[in-house]
Amino acid sequence: MDIRAYLSQGRPLLFDGAMGTYFDALSGRAQGRCDLANLNQPDRIAAIHRAYLDAGCMAIKTNTFTVSRDMAAGEAAQAEQSLDAACRLAREAAEPYGAFVFGDIGPVPQEAEDSAPAEIYCRQAALFLERGITCFLVETLASDEGIPELTAFLKSRCPEAFLIVSFAVGADGFTRGGLSGRTLVRRTAALPEVDAVGFNCVSGPHHLLQLVRTVDVGEKRLSVMPNAGYPTVLGRRTVFGGQPDYFGEQLAEIVRAGASIVGGCCGTTPAHIAQAAAALEKPLPPSVSVAENAPAETAPATNPLWDKLAAGKRVVAVEFDPPADDDIAPFLEGVRALRDAGADAVTIADCPIGRPRADSSLLACKVKRELGMEPLPHMTCRDRNMNATKALLLGLSMEDVHNVLLVTGDPIPTEARDEVKSVFNFNSRKLIRYVAGLNETVFRTPFRLYGALNLNARNFHIQLRLAQEKEANGVSGFLTQPVLSRQALDNLRLARETLHGKILAGIFPVVSHRNACFLNNEIAGMYVCDEIVALYEGKEREEAEALAVKISAEIARQVTPYSDGLYLMTPFRRVGLMCRIIEAL
Repeated sequence: MDIRAYLSQGRPLLFDGAMGTYFDALSGRAQGRCDLANLNQPDRIAAIHRAYLDAGCMAIKTNTFTVSRDMAAGEAAQAEQSLDAACRLAREAAEPYGAFVFGDIGPVPQEAEDSAPAEIYCRQAALFLERGITCFLVETLASDEGIPELTAFLKSRCPEAFLIVSFAVGADGFTRGGLSGRTLVRRTAALPEVDAVGFNCVSGPHHLLQLVRTVDVGEKRLSVMPNAGYPTVLGRRTVFGGQPDYFGEQLAEIVRAGASIVGGCCGTTPAHIAQAAAALEKPLPPSVSVAENAPAETAPATNPLWDKLAAGKRVVAVEFDPPADDDIAPFLEGVRALRDAGADAVTIADCPIGRPRADSSLLACKVKRELGMEPLPHMTCRDRNMNATKALLLGLSMEDVHNVLLVTGDPIPTEARDEVKSVFNFNSRKLIRYVAGLNETVFRTPFRLYGALNLNARNFHIQLRLAQEKEANGVSGFLTQPVLSRQALDNLRLARETLHGKILAGIFPVVSHRNACFLNNEIAGMYVCDEIVALYEGKEREEAEALAVKISAEIARQVTPYSDGLYLMTPFRRVGLMCRIIEAL
């Protein structure tokens, strides 16, 4: 029977469980990768297929989940040999049962080139089609990169192909790449060549049940294949403790919630699939709407900084470095002086140049609570994984802080790398995309996200392209590096013509000739033109500060047509100088 005809009968299509974890759990197995067993242990792979078919499934996956990794690593010959054997073993096992065989395509490693996913997915699809496989499951994805290209390829090569696209999300509904599962499913369901879309892996059945009750895939079919609960480590073995009877009951609930294609992922065995088959044979009562128990919505908080920008009023944000010790009094006194001078916001760096300082987000909460001033904390990709990032943002939101500057962050200094390790789960664009996804699903008051824009970059067109990507991922505005040259001003003008978001033009008051030389030679992203450097020669401190006020005010005048406000950077904690500049403006 054709796959679409089978599904049109109104009964769910039950897949097999996990090949990899079941293969690992079998006693007496030889050491080695599961997919290579297609070649060196074909009888064992065939036996696992038959065990799942005996349990009652009507669709099995080829044992090819890791072929994408092999292709990305340049092991194309080995990948094709394994895929060829996997197709033969799955088709021979499925034939007596009249079951469907799906070509299983796993994710391309995240470190692969951006163009790699589309190419690798299409190469595998071509290999499957050559072997008569026309049903496909692309699974455990962290993003939809390469999927539009794959769907177009399949449509052109085999119009009758049936394609399921499945994303791996955690209990919070986000992939390891920081993308919202709901958004990915909605976007993928909109592709006309996709037949079904959904979720698999990472999460157990309970959390995927809660998630699918909140998604809408339109007229497409919903596919859900949970893990058997969550893993624990016993000795050197990873064990899933989810019981088969519970799994079967939960899978039936997932069908009630709208799924028409179900199965199992990591930790599921033939026993889990047998219980699922039995549960799906029973009459399923209608699903209960989750809206009945939904909490009452509360009104979002205000965001004075963004409200002022959105109203077309110019703002002044001043960067003030956090203290390197636990004496916060001078920091608060400085922020108070800046507020009283007329600054609209204070921006707080996140461990600048990779050295530890007081946490920018904790300081932001204190500034908001005790001084009533709008803070704009910086948040780097360094030092926090996804969980820590989300936890910190939740705390900021609770403290009524709703603006954040998201940047990659400086690396850990070389001399400290033996003791201090960096953690980079994201680059700045992916971090922006992650927080934008949280805005859609988690925060009552969405964060306004800002990005950095280096006007002094030699290849500014690359910076501009990255800024456009940031806007596409959710950025509302940019804070630029200082304008201290004609080239930086020209680049600011180009940014205004190209970008849609608000722009706060950077101004750094140079305070001495030595300071100007230091900036040019030792600080990345800074450039002071020769004309300005020359003006500081022979100037004492008071003369230099007066010159800094004059130059900063002139630069502020020049950037006004191309910006929505100013981003002032405080040198050497000279708050008095910054207050003079604000007054001069």
